[in-house]
Amino acid sequence: MVGLVFLVFFVMSLLTNILGPLVPDIITGFHVSLAAAAFLPFSFFIAYGVMSIPAGFWVERFTEKPVMIAAFVAGTTGSLIFALHPTYSAAVASLFVMGAGMATLQTAINPLLRVAGGEEHFAFNSAFAQLIFGTASFVSPRIYSYLVQNLSTRPPDSNLLLRTLAKVTPPAFPWASMYWIFAVFTIVMIAVLVVTRFPKVRRTEEEAAGSVAIYRSLLKRPIVWMFFFSVFAYVGCEQGTADWISKFLSQYHGYDPHIAGAAAVSWFWGLLTAGCFIGMLLLKIFDSRHVLIGTAIGALLCLTVALFGPPNIAVLAFPAIGLFASVMWPILVSLGLNSVSEHHGPFAGILSTGIMGGAVIPVIIGRIGDHYGLRAGMAFLYVTFGCVLSVGFWAKPIITNATISFKKAVVQPVL
Repeated sequence: MVGLVFLVFFVMSLLTNILGPLVPDIITGFHVSLAAAAFLPFSFFIAYGVMSIPAGFWVERFTEKPVMIAAFVAGTTGSLIFALHPTYSAAVASLFVMGAGMATLQTAINPLLRVAGGEEHFAFNSAFAQLIFGTASFVSPRIYSYLVQNLSTRPPDSNLLLRTLAKVTPPAFPWASMYWIFAVFTIVMIAVLVVTRFPKVRRTEEEAAGSVAIYRSLLKRPIVWMFFFSVFAYVGCEQGTADWISKFLSQYHGYDPHIAGAAAVSWFWGLLTAGCFIGMLLLKIFDSRHVLIGTAIGALLCLTVALFGPPNIAVLAFPAIGLFASVMWPILVSLGLNSVSEHHGPFAGILSTGIMGGAVIPVIIGRIGDHYGLRAGMAFLYVTFGCVLSVGFWAKPIITNATISFKKAVVQPVL
């Protein structure tokens, strides 16, 4: 069961973090503006804002297995909508349906992982799940690059996979083959879930969805809104960077979006994953607020070099942003949950709703980019990273993170 949850994380990541490499192809293939291209990740991540809290109620009413199956059915449906009818309007609809499914899965699998792996191993398993999630984010752009390069040339000695995809993918849109891959993965997951026996999950009070009255009481607290907008800003930083890396490198430096652009996006997610190990060490030594301040400043410096540096430096600086951003999410969530004394389950649902920042910020970047250029649009990330940086100064958690003390013990003389 733990392995199944890890597999779910892998498939979720494959579907979620492929949007960045697709943006240049979407702009070229459908002849749309930067803002219109940004509306695609908007339609995906806005589903998190719509679905995160309702999904909690559904899991409590129907249990994890049927809800997870329904979520993967949504993923399959969304994938086939675009695979069978590759148009801009179909892409918008398909990504919203897929996003709704992924948001529902996110809500269902964490309590399942706690029960399946044992509460005493939950922290380790959660960290390992994030590692798997990041690994899939690293792999996904490389699958895209492989498919686009081979389906664009269509060599006669292609393997069975490429020959099959060539028959169902329009020659003008080789990148649309990714949606057939998504459909296959989600169908396989549905079959696996159907035949798998699930343990009975008793949700703790902290994991319970809560009542409408509890949400209302939380939303009256300014600190809840402050952390909501902090999470909103962070996910906007993450997706606003990843979604536009490939297009920026292509537009300003002439890099091939199918090769160098996809590789840069892949390394962004790869370093974001690798940075978690460094972050775990730092959080054992320093206060989480100080780590947040340091990583936010590092991300801002990398962003500056990426936007205004020469091509050979920019192609390295963009992925490096992921290294500094890697610990921001867990720090923000832990600071938020440790800033209130009760109703952590509903508060976590509110924070998860902030994931829709990944929908809004890329659109803002695209709108600014249409009028003043993509470099000016991506400069808006100074605002969102600045919001994350500010948390390190105003957060006052009830409980701070435990750190290792390096003070030497004072030996009392024996009298």
